[in-house]
Amino acid sequence: MLAISIVKALHIMGISLWAAGLIAVPLMLARHTPNDNQEEYARVRRFTHYGYTHLLTPAAVIAVAAGTGLIFLRGVFVPWMFAKLVLVGALVALHAGVGNIVVRMGEQTNERQPPHPLLFVIPALFLLTAILLVVLSKPGIGDGFIPEWLHSPRELQLPLDEVPT
Repeated sequence: MLAISIVKALHIMGISLWAAGLIAVPLMLARHTPNDNQEEYARVRRFTHYGYTHLLTPAAVIAVAAGTGLIFLRGVFVPWMFAKLVLVGALVALHAGVGNIVVRMGEQTNERQPPHPLLFVIPALFLLTAILLVVLSKPGIGDGFIPEWLHSPRELQLPLDEVPT
């Protein structure tokens, strides 16, 4: 029971930092302006790079790792959890998009402007809210939600001559 509490606390802390970073880093990137001198550009660049690599990404790894641990510790293999995992996958893709912008801003010294921060902040807020609602409501997604062909074997041969042991 104590292990579950510790892992859950790690998961919540990781999610909190990850969520804050997914909102803060795009807003920090918006501080880049074409008329910045090199010193100002370098300062903003250092903050965004450090924030992404030393805070945002480790928080995401901790959140996902602790969440995965909770799935197995609690044995939560129910349809709403898989819906949550799809939303988390979209959040990971958004995280990668933010990282791509951070890298591109560093490669093109003050020649490239980042996209408007709301292009990242609004999807992040939507996904985080959706994940929170799914976790808190634990909707009863019935068997009718998943197509029947996923429930029954297709009686097709595996592409192996013998089943590995």
